[in-house]
Amino acid sequence: MNMDIVLGLQWGDEGKGKFIDLISEDYDITARFNGGANAGHSIERNGKRITLKSLPSGIFMNGVQNVIGTGTVLDPVSFRKEILNLQQFDGAVQPEKNLIISRKAHLVLPTYRLLDIFMEENPDYTTIGTTRNGIAQAYSNKILRQNLRVGDIESADFKSRVEHILERDYRMLAGGDMIFPSLEEIRNEFFDAIDFLKKFIRTETEIFLNKALSDGKRILAEGSQAAMLDIDHGTYPYVTSSSTTAAGASSGLGISPKKVGEIFGIAKAYCTRVGNGMFPTEIFDELGEEIRNRGNEFGSNTGRPRRIGWLDLPALRYAIMINGVTQVILTKADVLSGIESVAVCTHYELEDGRNEMISGNLPENAIPALKLMKGWEGDISMINDASDLPAELKDFLSFLNQELGVPVTYLSTGPGRDQILKIKELELVK
Repeated sequence: MNMDIVLGLQWGDEGKGKFIDLISEDYDITARFNGGANAGHSIERNGKRITLKSLPSGIFMNGVQNVIGTGTVLDPVSFRKEILNLQQFDGAVQPEKNLIISRKAHLVLPTYRLLDIFMEENPDYTTIGTTRNGIAQAYSNKILRQNLRVGDIESADFKSRVEHILERDYRMLAGGDMIFPSLEEIRNEFFDAIDFLKKFIRTETEIFLNKALSDGKRILAEGSQAAMLDIDHGTYPYVTSSSTTAAGASSGLGISPKKVGEIFGIAKAYCTRVGNGMFPTEIFDELGEEIRNRGNEFGSNTGRPRRIGWLDLPALRYAIMINGVTQVILTKADVLSGIESVAVCTHYELEDGRNEMISGNLPENAIPALKLMKGWEGDISMINDASDLPAELKDFLSFLNQELGVPVTYLSTGPGRDQILKIKELELVK
């Protein structure tokens, strides 16, 4: 059996959680391979919505095992709050039984959040619009070989090692003008959360996952953030701190690329991003505000308003290329219903000619060339058959199939859990 992968193709917030929730019942295991509490995957259950941060989106499925993989970073305090919130949301969920955590996943210590805030507010550092969850601090200390991992909580000197780091970080923070909680307060909260974390299964997840594949089990790897936020291939420095690509799934879970099957890429019918950074198709007028409100484009983790832009095909082709995407899932097409003309960026105009590919090095003077397409009318949220979609939306989907070279196989038609259509490619051919 192979491992399939779901990842975002833009700047995050594409609707990965909804799609994973839809298909996870077809898998035996769902596994998070990167990121931490900076993620925000929204899931709808019984008419209510919850945002998962560190937990895999298959946590609600009976019989599905969930894994927090080695490539992630885990904040014990945030994790405890998330579990308690989950159990209040749905008392039938038993995460202590169907959740496994990698012993090699790195910990986010409480001072890391404070250091994130310090760097964001200090003029000596580049402000990038981080979620201030301490994720970058955890990954940077991982690379410096100065951090602690989940497996370290079992060691006799764990508490003294943590206290040494906290005291060191507080000395660094003392040089600024920040007002922050006392060292004793964050220390006590952290160790209480560590005691809570010890209730959960911790193991060498790469061994568990590879054995599961050998036993014929199906694994769905779930990425947080998205391709254009990848630490290596995204719009640096306005990126996240981990590998968000399909390659990151292999390294983050310890599964050979030879064992990867389908790679599902999620994209919106338009673009959004949160925080600073390059966003060439951004819409600045009233229409951008209208789309933001229609699509409820506010960060599920931070609540910050998302920047709105037209669909960027060069960026999308780039993301498809570096990930080897086999299927595209398109979301938020319903948000654009009733808009007279929908624009799509087909290429960029540069002084030396067309630029077909976008990367973090796109010149500042690049001008997006927009193709206007006729919009579609009516409420598509109640459509249950792709053949009943408006002709203009079918044209839009056919155009994407031709431009991307990868089929759009699912279309989200509304915010509800069941408002998603499986599309046969032939249905879009005129």
